[in-house]
Amino acid sequence: MIAETLFCLAQTVYFEARSQPLIEQVAVAQVVMNRVRSKHYPNTVCEVVYENHYPNQLHKCQFSFMCDGLKETIGDADAWLQSNQVASLVLQPTFPDLVDGSMNYHADYVRPAWANTLTKVSQVGRHIFYR
Repeated sequence: MIAETLFCLAQTVYFEARSQPLIEQVAVAQVVMNRVRSKHYPNTVCEVVYENHYPNQLHKCQFSFMCDGLKETIGDADAWLQSNQVASLVLQPTFPDLVDGSMNYHADYVRPAWANTLTKVSQVGRHIFYR
């Protein structure tokens, strides 16, 4: 179970923020953990990551990499190692929440309709965080 949890969180970091600085990767992982702790989302990391994942339905998932039509292929070994390290850190119960309870984010180069319905908390690099 812990290996599956680590994999799901590392996969999110890898596909959502691998090219970003470490702090941004941590922030993305913390959104997943904040959702796990919320009564409004599933209560496991993998259930949060895979929520609303239906084959052949583009852009309906909670995390864009899950339904962008591309295969989730891990091709950068160094980035995958770092994603696993980030996931391991963020899974520690005492790791501080750097995004102040945020449960949503998007890259600064997109403007999803839902962004106007939430409170902006912060921006970390190229990602804007909301609750």
